[in-house]
Amino acid sequence: MRANRFSVGGLPAVAIARASADLKQSLLDSVDAIGGLEGLSLRGETVLLKPNFNSADPPPGSSDPLFVGALVELLRDYGAAKVVIGESSMLASSTRRILAKAGMLAAAQQAGADVMVFDRWEKRHVGGRYLKDVSFARAALEASRIVYSACLKTHRFAEFTGSLKLSVGFMRPRERLLLHARNLSGKVADLNTLVNPDLILLDGRAAFIAGGPSSGERREPGLILASGDRVAIDVEAVKLIQSYPGNSLASKDPWQLGQIRRAVELGLGAGQETDYRVVQQSVVLELFTGER
Repeated sequence: MRANRFSVGGLPAVAIARASADLKQSLLDSVDAIGGLEGLSLRGETVLLKPNFNSADPPPGSSDPLFVGALVELLRDYGAAKVVIGESSMLASSTRRILAKAGMLAAAQQAGADVMVFDRWEKRHVGGRYLKDVSFARAALEASRIVYSACLKTHRFAEFTGSLKLSVGFMRPRERLLLHARNLSGKVADLNTLVNPDLILLDGRAAFIAGGPSSGERREPGLILASGDRVAIDVEAVKLIQSYPGNSLASKDPWQLGQIRRAVELGLGAGQETDYRVVQQSVVLELFTGER
């Protein structure tokens, strides 16, 4: 497991920052709030950047190519020799078509990133409670730096999609149907034992508070979340969804949601709210007090 490089006061941290018209600067501000990109030591490194493109639906149904492109530029500004946007949709043969339709191929070219459709798999024994074996993208297993570009949304079958759920895109597509058969949330957490992102940027400018993953009840929080802790950022993402009336997670304790509960059992991140710190602008506080 990689060490968490993003902390405040000795604890892993989650930044919640207001997005501005300057998207690249907003991304930089969010990471600076938890220690800055210097901690990743990107000079000369190849970064594997994992977005959310199981479909070409508009954000937050899938990642915003402008968000991903701005993140690519930022990583290159801080010394990355190469940024590779890696993805595999449920139907592997359609991944490049989805990326093209969504505008991600054009955005990647403009930002100076390579695009990889995962097609090399390595069988790994997970040995989890819910997931025993899986074919996993070799690129993720070999990467020296991994950055996530996650969405903020509910999910009809997994309750929500944030950082933890993003790892399913590293799984061989033909094995994913069985993943959804039962105990989906537990399997997602077990899968995360094979990969540990160095940094997660979560695009909370738009969100689904019900429905999902491809379409749902949309709201616009206008925020960006950043962290090196998958559990902490997902807890804060769920709390953000829950701040909106009519959300599908209203009656649920974030720590008791299947993905998060199992991830805590596996030691994948924070185990309780006192294990991490939240750094947020004062204007964000209204979202958590119901004052709009």
